[in-house]
Amino acid sequence: MTFQAYIDTIVAKTGKQPEEIHEIAQKAGIIQPDMKAREFCDWLVSEFGLGHGHCMALWNLFISNGWIETKHTKLKK
Repeated sequence: MTFQAYIDTIVAKTGKQPEEIHEIAQKAGIIQPDMKAREFCDWLVSEFGLGHGHCMALWNLFISNGWIETKHTKLKK
């Protein structure tokens, strides 16, 4: 499965674009400085019912877009 396929599946399952999920996460106070992927994924599972692979795809997208900044990842912007 390609990265884009993960994102497309997330959009199909949630009815939300990643930007909308980002906005919801901000309003919910989920995004915190130096947060860990586990915290983010736990929220995505409870809020949207996403699986681990889809959560990690969003984690990667959020990091690469600069929406999450953390020292707990080796991903680069």
